[in-house]
Amino acid sequence: MTPYADFLYFGILLYPALPTLLLGLLGLFVRGTLARAWILLVTAAMLAVQYGGSVNLPNAWALPALALVAAWAVYQWALAAVFLLVRRRTSRRWPGYLAIALGLAPLAATKLLPLASPDWLIGFLGISYVTFRALDVLFLIQDRLLLALHPGEYLAFLLFFPAISSGPIDRYRRWSVDWKGHRPRAEFLQDLDAAVHRVFTGFLFKFILAALVQRYWLDRAAAGTGLLDELSYMYAYSFYLFFDFAGYSHFAIGASYLFGVHTPENFQRPFLATNIRDFWNRWHITLSWWLRDHVYMRFVLAATRGRWFSSKYLASYLGFFLSMGLMGLWHGTQLHYLLYGLYHGALLSGHDLLSRWNRAHRLWGDGPLWRVASIVVTFHVVAVGFLLFSGHLF
Repeated sequence: MTPYADFLYFGILLYPALPTLLLGLLGLFVRGTLARAWILLVTAAMLAVQYGGSVNLPNAWALPALALVAAWAVYQWALAAVFLLVRRRTSRRWPGYLAIALGLAPLAATKLLPLASPDWLIGFLGISYVTFRALDVLFLIQDRLLLALHPGEYLAFLLFFPAISSGPIDRYRRWSVDWKGHRPRAEFLQDLDAAVHRVFTGFLFKFILAALVQRYWLDRAAAGTGLLDELSYMYAYSFYLFFDFAGYSHFAIGASYLFGVHTPENFQRPFLATNIRDFWNRWHITLSWWLRDHVYMRFVLAATRGRWFSSKYLASYLGFFLSMGLMGLWHGTQLHYLLYGLYHGALLSGHDLLSRWNRAHRLWGDGPLWRVASIVVTFHVVAVGFLLFSGHLF
């Protein structure tokens, strides 16, 4: 069952939500052990609902989806635990590279095996998101910022049911603060207020606005064949994607707050961005910041220390293409996803070039009218990217 996709899921969600509401009102979440045990129990039960089907393999074999999720989680925990032991005994870098490669291996197999054999559909819903969670832990171990790993906390972090299918992508150190903290009744009431607000916003975005855009605009534009139809589709898809995806994120954040987990923000009025860097600080924030911290910054730092390039800007531009290209492949191996990522790598590099040029020539000014113009231009270059992302052109 796909989380938040229909009202049946919300009916099932009431079963863990109502006891959680009672526990919170009684102030029982002040005892951290009870809250943690309840999160583990509810997560296990909801995963059984969400992954109640089977994964079809070649030769008519079938594997329970829940078993696949469990095997993946145990594999990632064992990998992190072994890497932690190795990291305590050596300062060499190669075990870290090996651990990252092994952590990525299941996701890579999920993406690449169907290219060789379409029958090998071995992934599960959300594997892209939870893989980046698992890699975050490996990076922390590599940087010696994580010195111990509790199995229950780690598995709850990976598989926390509100955000497993479509994010947001949490970070382990941020998660750990919520996991280890106590939540008195007053704080529970604040979280409950935030949860209700988020859930109703999610209903507005996904089931009203996204549905209206799809029915009365997107589907009609998709049926056309002319240039104006393509432009209409580009605008419609941009708004549909935002309302649908932001709706999912609001649901995930709202459900997380109910259980005392402050899952981070994923959208912040992205269509009001004044440039492409500002856009990526507003759109799919947890993904863009993950790529910034774990791909872009590490690549630029390594290139600077190793003096790989004579130009101090070249490392940054290659870092943009690397991180955004990986972002495209993270969505899928189809050509339009890769082009989408490279397109944004080019936009980020071009923005930096133009910004440095404009500081000297002052062609693009400041003020309210310039700001409005910046928003309009940014929206349109982003919308072209969404048109690529949709695959409609192909």
